[in-house]
Amino acid sequence: MTAVTLDVAKELIATAEQKAEEIDVPMCITVMDEGANLVAFHRMDDALLASIDIAQNKAYTAVSLKLDTDTVWELSQPGESLYGIGETNDGRIITFGGGIPLESNGDVVGAVGVSGGSVEEDVTVASAAVEKFESL
Repeated sequence: MTAVTLDVAKELIATAEQKAEEIDVPMCITVMDEGANLVAFHRMDDALLASIDIAQNKAYTAVSLKLDTDTVWELSQPGESLYGIGETNDGRIITFGGGIPLESNGDVVGAVGVSGGSVEEDVTVASAAVEKFESL
């Protein structure tokens, strides 16, 4: 089982930053462990200040619900099973894409949260980090 150590988090952040540079969008990148503890955070030059909290809360959402935040968005729409969840946990639950759990041997062992661009850009950068994790 791959644990989310600081060394692993540094690799994920480097991969995410490279993808963010490729698409020319400065990002905030967060890596948390299975207990929603911050392992590493990185703010690229010129990334939006608001994205600091958003990236961290995306990672928190993904690890605490064991769901990517795209799925949380779908399930939090009116009439769906998680409608209103964005109002819980002191507002830390994010209901749009960019937070993805990190899984090892079928268990959620952490999460990545990315913010700074459009939802699609955030998901692209977070996905690059997840792919890196899966290759370790």
